[in-house]
Amino acid sequence: MNGLYLIKPTSIVSTGTGNSSSINTNGSVTFSACATLSLNGVFSADYDNYMIVCRNKNASVALDAIWLRLRLSGTDATGTNYVYQGLGAGSTSVGGSRNTLDRLALHSTTNTLDDGFVHWVYGPNLAQPTAFRTASASAVNSGSIYEYAGTHSLSTAYDGFTMYPGTGTIGGRVAVYGMVK
Repeated sequence: MNGLYLIKPTSIVSTGTGNSSSINTNGSVTFSACATLSLNGVFSADYDNYMIVCRNKNASVALDAIWLRLRLSGTDATGTNYVYQGLGAGSTSVGGSRNTLDRLALHSTTNTLDDGFVHWVYGPNLAQPTAFRTASASAVNSGSIYEYAGTHSLSTAYDGFTMYPGTGTIGGRVAVYGMVK
């Protein structure tokens, strides 16, 4: 078998006043009003690399970013082991940055319009540093592009991730695909 395989999380956990989240029959996750959304059991020895696709549906406030932390056995990896480069282009301006934080940027936006991102994760379930790449599109300035590439420096095998907004809550649909070896 070639291509991508949709992975159904073993469990999900969401927080936030009035939040809801559910695993659809096909394995994607629908969520709303979430301060955090954790997907457990999506990374395994079955695949080395993964693709996460997210449609961000009407955030509660103008967000500064959507962030990601790797997760193992229900606990987020929070140390300052995430290093990434960012590149943003909106209207007629382009900018870049390098960051070392306790989280990885997935998406940037400054409005409440619908948008989304595709995030590739390389080797999260292998006992080696994990690499990331994100392509993000936003309605900021009538269309903006954000790109991120980075690593998590610990040689730990992770089984899931948490995503959360910098402010407010998020909603939409997220799906995780394993890339067939």
